[in-house]
Amino acid sequence: MGSTKRIGQRTIQFADPPSVVATASIVGPKEGEGPLADSFDKIIQDTYYGEKSWEKAESKMLAEAVNMSIKKAGLTPGDVDYLFAGDLLNQTISANYAARQLSMPFFGLYGACSTMYEGIILAAILIDGGYAERVAAATSSHHDTAERQYRYPTEMGTQRPMTAQWTVTGAGAMLLGKSGPGPKITHATVGKVVDQGVKDPSDMGSAMAPAAADTIITHLQDTGRSPEYYDLIVTGDLANIGKALTEQLAQQQNIDLSGNYTDCGVLIYDPSQDVHAGGSGCACSAVVTCSYLLEEMIAGKYKRILGLGTGALMSPLSSQQGESIPGIGHAVVFEMM
Repeated sequence: MGSTKRIGQRTIQFADPPSVVATASIVGPKEGEGPLADSFDKIIQDTYYGEKSWEKAESKMLAEAVNMSIKKAGLTPGDVDYLFAGDLLNQTISANYAARQLSMPFFGLYGACSTMYEGIILAAILIDGGYAERVAAATSSHHDTAERQYRYPTEMGTQRPMTAQWTVTGAGAMLLGKSGPGPKITHATVGKVVDQGVKDPSDMGSAMAPAAADTIITHLQDTGRSPEYYDLIVTGDLANIGKALTEQLAQQQNIDLSGNYTDCGVLIYDPSQDVHAGGSGCACSAVVTCSYLLEEMIAGKYKRILGLGTGALMSPLSSQQGESIPGIGHAVVFEMM
C-alpha cells in the first residue's frame, strides 16, 4: 500500500510508538480474592458499589478507572484529547453513561471482550498519526449485568455448565501518550471475524479460539517472528478451554505456543474459586493488562509481550435466533525500550 507503517497483511508498525502513560484497574470482590489481587488499584467489596443496580455500578467503575488513570499521570480530563471506551451491554450503556460524566471527546466501541485492545490500537493510531497527544482507552464488565443480558439472571440460580466462564466484574483504563514512563506500543495486528459455527453461549472459549489463533499466526507471519521472540503471548479471555484450542490450532500451522502462552481468563482466578472454565468479559483483559502484565514489564520480568483482546461477537437476539458466534482477536505488542 506504499506505507511504511503497514507490514504484511494486517499489521501496523508504528513509526513513533506511543507510550503507556498510566493505567488503572478496579475489580469486584471475587477478583479481589484471586491470585492477582495485589496488582489491582482498587477492590470493591459490594457488587452494587453503593448503587441501585449492577448496571449503574459497572458504569461507575468505568468512569472511576478513567479518572484514576488520568490522575496518576498528574493530568486532568481536559488534558486528554479523546476517550475510546465500550462494554458488553446493549448500546454500550456503561461507556456512554461514564462518558456523560467524564465530559471528554468520546468514541464508543463495541468489540465484545476485545474492546480494550481495539481501543488501544485506535488510540495508538491517533497518536502516531499526529492527531492527538494523549488518548484514553477503557472498558468494563460485570458478572451480574452480563449474566442478566446474555444468559440467565443470577437471581434464578441456574446451573452453569463446566464450559461456562465467569464474567469479570471490573474496569480498566490505559492512558497513552506521545511519551511516557511505561512500555511502548510498537505493533498492532487487526483481527478479522472468524466463525467456525459454535452456537453455545456457554462455551465462548471455543467460539473465540479460531479468531485468536488466526491473529497470532498472521502477526507472526507479518513480522517474520517466532513465538520465542516474545517473553509472553497472552490472550484476553479464552480461559482454559479456548486456550487449549488456540494452542492446537496454532500447532496445526507448525507454531508451538506451549513455551510462553497464557490467557488473562486463566490468570485472574484460582481454580478453587469455582469459575468453571475461567474468566471472561471486557474487563478480563483490561484489568489484567492494566495491572499485573504492565507491572511485570516495568519490574523487568518481561521485555516484550504480545497481547490479544479476544471477543465473541454475539448478542441476545442472535443467540435466540440460533445464530453461530463470530469471534475476533486484536493484537498489540508492548515493548520496554
